[in-house]
Amino acid sequence: MQDLSRAVVLSPPVAAPSSHDSLRMGRIFDRLAIGVLAALGIVALLTFRDYGLSWDDYAHSEYGDLLLQFYASGLRDQRALSWVNLYYYGGGFDLVAAVAAKFLPLTLFETRRLVGAALGILGLLVTWRIGRRVGGPPAGLIALVLLAACPLYYGHMFMNPKDSPFAVAMAILLLGLVRCFEDYPRVSIATATLAGAGFGLSIGSRIMGAFGAIDALAALALIFSLEYRALGIRQAGARLGHFLLALVPAMVLAYALMAFIWPWSVAAPLNPLRAVEYFSRFFEKPWQELFDGRVISVPDMPRSYLPTLFAIKLQVIFLVLGLGGAAGALVAACRRTIAFNRRAVLLLVALAALLPLAVTGALRPAMYNGIRHFVFVLPPFAVLGGLAGMSLVEIAARRFRFAPIAAAVVLLAGTAVPVAHMIRLHPFEYTYFNDFSGGVTAARRRYMLDYWGLSFKQASQALLASLAERHESKPHDRRWKIAVCGPHRSPQVELGPDFETSWDPSGADFAMMLGEFYCAKLDAPLLVEIARDGVTYARVYDIRGRSIPTLLTLPGL
Repeated sequence: MQDLSRAVVLSPPVAAPSSHDSLRMGRIFDRLAIGVLAALGIVALLTFRDYGLSWDDYAHSEYGDLLLQFYASGLRDQRALSWVNLYYYGGGFDLVAAVAAKFLPLTLFETRRLVGAALGILGLLVTWRIGRRVGGPPAGLIALVLLAACPLYYGHMFMNPKDSPFAVAMAILLLGLVRCFEDYPRVSIATATLAGAGFGLSIGSRIMGAFGAIDALAALALIFSLEYRALGIRQAGARLGHFLLALVPAMVLAYALMAFIWPWSVAAPLNPLRAVEYFSRFFEKPWQELFDGRVISVPDMPRSYLPTLFAIKLQVIFLVLGLGGAAGALVAACRRTIAFNRRAVLLLVALAALLPLAVTGALRPAMYNGIRHFVFVLPPFAVLGGLAGMSLVEIAARRFRFAPIAAAVVLLAGTAVPVAHMIRLHPFEYTYFNDFSGGVTAARRRYMLDYWGLSFKQASQALLASLAERHESKPHDRRWKIAVCGPHRSPQVELGPDFETSWDPSGADFAMMLGEFYCAKLDAPLLVEIARDGVTYARVYDIRGRSIPTLLTLPGL
């Protein structure tokens, strides 16, 4: 660990200008990173239509439209300020998607998928820039590759209207804060603008953006305490005051951005605190989810929930390098021989990845839907992985001439495996479980997979194709009735006006069932089965003329 922390410290924050060779290699790494981003952009353009609606997608699309009407009406139409419970969240993503849908030649939900993809790639770009600043071009490239090959991040960026945009906003904030502490106590206009924009977007997306402020205060406390001991209270205080004064415009920008994308937050002075109070308790009727083979009420999830799911849902190389980088960064932040600014930056990045997990473990709030609420820790975790990867190469290079080549092979192999899984699971990448856990095949019996219900898009399309192949048309005096165990909006959108959905199977023609634990397997002809890696994600049954009492079940009942 001492060698790793020393290497983390010695990794240059930018491309070292000491030699022509280092500059040339830095440019090569940068070009590779740009190539990765370009390739991801092409893949996203080819595949964004494959992703279905989630449970919350329809409500979020309406929230975006209401926000658009709020501004178009000169703030008179205030329905967005009381829309279900979404006014407790910022609606920046929904607002941008609503505006884009007015201009792009796509359907509303295709537009939302495309905007999500673009935002996710922006998050990858920002993560690369953070890694590059903290560890140099090689570390930036490794961080980018780790995050791009992370099924949890990649899968959510297309269809998650809450957590993925928040993750990108927090990454922007982290980049701004890294720049702030690198130049402490000076703050350039560009750096202040970036930090202010990141903070406004983060708080304006979710109140959990306050974690970014806590991380910054911890780094600031560290650098001030170090300067106090080295320079005395007067000089350290003067430098602190200069730093804080330079950030005043950034805070003004942050407040303005927060107000724009989350207008409810400024409708009354205490509204942000009301949001904290609202989210501090479980705000819905508790339901049960499958975790580690047991059906558990979401407010009663054990403390092992987060560490277990991170251990089995992150690709192994990401998990190992991220944890190694976190440990090395924390150790290095305590080393007296390191420059004060460097120690503050390392502490900042480590806290960005670890503090939300530690607080959640200590407070044990309601936990559900896998770890989608913690997608925002993945960019800083990838940066730490980039630092660890670069550090290990530096350590090995002292003893082994071809260490960089070997490291490249290991990185490619370590990312090729999850990428291969992502290709097989597409478009359900977010359901990935790593090989250490046995993959989705083993996870089906113990954990939730398609908790967003994305597979209903493919199930709906397959049902329409099956009916067309059999030359069946709807009854002349009514619409098809389809009983749905799972989110209803997706089949409503995909099947069109000839179908009506219901939770009641009585008198229904078909039943569409998620493959999750709470949906029953029916004794009826199977029309459609959507499967990946031998695991069923959704089924459609023909239940005409059959008596089906319920769509719901529990394991063992």
